[in-house]
Amino acid sequence: MQNREQFMEQIMGLDVLDTHTHLIGDRLAAGSFWDIAHYFWLHREMQAAGYPADADQLPEAERIEAFLSSYRATRNTLMNWVVTQIFRQLYQIELTDADSVRAADAAVRASAEQSGWAQQVADKLHIRRFVVNVVEHADFQGMDHKAVLIPRIDGRLHEWVQMVHEAEYPEHALAAVRESIDQLLVSYKERGCPGMMTTLPGFGTQANAVYCIRKESPKDEILMTLLHTICSAAQRSGLFVQLFLGVERSWCGTAVPVNDPYRIVKLSGLFDQYKNVFELVVASEINNLDTVQAAWNFPNVQLGGLWWFNFRASTYRSSMQYRLEALPAAQCSLIASDARCIEWSYGKILLVKRLLAEFLYEQIEKGWLDETVALQVAEEWLYKSAARRYGVV
Repeated sequence: MQNREQFMEQIMGLDVLDTHTHLIGDRLAAGSFWDIAHYFWLHREMQAAGYPADADQLPEAERIEAFLSSYRATRNTLMNWVVTQIFRQLYQIELTDADSVRAADAAVRASAEQSGWAQQVADKLHIRRFVVNVVEHADFQGMDHKAVLIPRIDGRLHEWVQMVHEAEYPEHALAAVRESIDQLLVSYKERGCPGMMTTLPGFGTQANAVYCIRKESPKDEILMTLLHTICSAAQRSGLFVQLFLGVERSWCGTAVPVNDPYRIVKLSGLFDQYKNVFELVVASEINNLDTVQAAWNFPNVQLGGLWWFNFRASTYRSSMQYRLEALPAAQCSLIASDARCIEWSYGKILLVKRLLAEFLYEQIEKGWLDETVALQVAEEWLYKSAARRYGVV
């Protein structure tokens, strides 16, 4: 049996498919130190430690001192660990004082000018492919492959719901929207997209009910009716439906996680009625188990990476345990970096690979898995499952 360090190194060498990013093809790399330091997740933790909201307006010296103060105060947090590793492993820089921050800024600016930098970063962790959701972002310049395009339709879905809700004759508007949905998904298929994605707000309806849309119909009933239309059109076009769930914006001025115990079961009528593949990506901790139960009940339900408020070591460990016990490894993907620059994709995938290696090695030590099976699980979770679903060869 390999020792822990050898096994960790083997996991680090496995291929990865990053299933959800906000990377933009002609500016994949961070342009400055601050593009990395102000990544949303680290930024929130830094602000909790006193980092000013208007830090980008401060004179450079004050801004650097404010960063260092908050950086030191958040050394216990997971995103602090990630940004520390980004600068340590990609730039060989320890963030200790103002001079080190200036050196880091110079190094990031220099790397952004290197045409092959993004591919070099990806190769360090064997990140073979990336997914984007915007057509204009998919042409990855200076890299071996374009991004996999999985178009998002949540903006259009909101518009469609509004259109039907405000229409003088909702049944006519609904018919027009259904035609638009069918044409849109056919165009995705013709473009070569393997599927489409949407986020969903909180909703009070359920997929096993039939709603007759009238003038007084609430938006939730229209939303569920349109979800049926989308799933039906996706089934005809041979597209999978990727659902991002668990973040809601209706409670306050910012997005928050909502652990709705009925969220997944309310959608189960879709999984039961339509035969296309559904990929579930959730941002709320309690719903991790619900997605596993759905995938266990419905073979056409597959699980994606952990999203938004779920991106923590504790939720990864529990989610990996749920999935390992109940589901074939080929039914699950693990990586969704949500990164806006290649450096954060690297840092977050470094973290997930470490967590995965630790988790699987413990399973081997306890006798639940042998090394061969553990590596098969890792290969599926990191790359192969998503590659099959997305048609990546």
